Amino acid sequence: METTKKLDVFENTLIPKAVMQLSLPMVMSSLVMVLYSLTDTYFVGMLNNPVQNAAVTLAAPVLLAFIAVNNLFGVGSSSMMSRAMGAKNYDVVYHSSAFGFYCSLFCGILFSLVCIVVQNPLLNLIGVDDITRQATLEYMTWTVFCGATPAILNVVMAFLVRAEGASLHASIGTMTGCILNMILDPFFILPQFLNMGAAGAGLATFLSNCVACIYFFVLLYVKRKNTFVCLNPKMISFEKSLVLNICGVGVPAAIQNLLNVTSMTILNNFTAGYGADAVAAMGIAQKINMVPVQVCMGFSQGVMPLISYNYTSGNRKRMKDCIFYTIKLILPVLILATAVFCIFSSGLITLFMENEVIVTHGTRFLRGFSLSIPFLCMDFLAVGVFQAIGRGRSALVFAILRKIILQVPALFLLDYLFPLYGLAYSQFTAELVLGICGSVMIVRICNEKPSK
Repeated sequence: METTKKLDVFENTLIPKAVMQLSLPMVMSSLVMVLYSLTDTYFVGMLNNPVQNAAVTLAAPVLLAFIAVNNLFGVGSSSMMSRAMGAKNYDVVYHSSAFGFYCSLFCGILFSLVCIVVQNPLLNLIGVDDITRQATLEYMTWTVFCGATPAILNVVMAFLVRAEGASLHASIGTMTGCILNMILDPFFILPQFLNMGAAGAGLATFLSNCVACIYFFVLLYVKRKNTFVCLNPKMISFEKSLVLNICGVGVPAAIQNLLNVTSMTILNNFTAGYGADAVAAMGIAQKINMVPVQVCMGFSQGVMPLISYNYTSGNRKRMKDCIFYTIKLILPVLILATAVFCIFSSGLITLFMENEVIVTHGTRFLRGFSLSIPFLCMDFLAVGVFQAIGRGRSALVFAILRKIILQVPALFLLDYLFPLYGLAYSQFTAELVLGICGSVMIVRICNEKPSK
């Protein structure tokens, strides 16, 4: 009876309700994550010190590298769980969740140790100079050296919980950490309290991720008798087909993220050549732009379990209806976001730092970023569909197209043609092409016949 109830959202719930039930909590948690990132930027910006703001921006590629581990074991294991549920193979569901959890725990610890050992070359690689080195190192001490494991674990556990349809619980866990971060930020950052600057933002992030992990551990303990998520180490399986299925989706998703890190590192290195003001402005514009990006990401990841289940069970009509309903839902929102960012870009940048040079730079950066927003819909959704149905290689092809073939070359060309400001238009170049490709691929997948 309990299993039937869990599967009802995948099999019988009306499409609009099912999409909203699975996606809306994911979107809300994504927006809260962006809000806490903006809160970091806001309170660090209140110090009116571009070096402190630049430190948070420069460290961003390293924090993004966490997502490679999240994707490897979170996306890979959750996709395997949902597909196994569609095939009614519940032993595989348990093995998949245990594998994802313990592998992410090991990799989180390893990530911290490696970053500690190679910290000096790492700082040079991400574009840190003598002026920004100390502030960046202090921020990374809490977020990376101490904080990699809880940051990775809380996201992976959210993926595992979401895979069985408990999207609300997954989002509550994520939002708990984010909200706590926003509460702690001013006390750790501002001079009238602990006056830790960027380091204070890092400490708040570390503590918040620890609390989010505690939430998931308590949740899974309370639900231990009626959840598919298994943290029993005895259930870890390295059976070849299981590992290949998880890695078949997870490895391309991880590589996709590492390519994002690479392009961001290149972007930061380009921007760093124009000074700390330019880096701070780029960081503010990027974080504002993350609002519509995370809305799109939230929907594309939120519907993944629904797509996975119905693809494996052979109900292609329900899968197709789910995909096209999601497109109709989010595309108008993204178009509206583009208009708002183009019109009110200057005012939005000013909210975070009242520095004339930074506002000038940030305004033009944000307008450049905003042009790509409508095309994110088809690009991100196509990648989500690839991951949901186990076609990790197709998702990887999209990532290589986006970052290696399109965006990185565009960074070099546009910076040469339009120094500094051309950098913000490289994303538009990539998303325009991938939006068209994504549309074609989604139609092809929806028209496929189920295999017998």
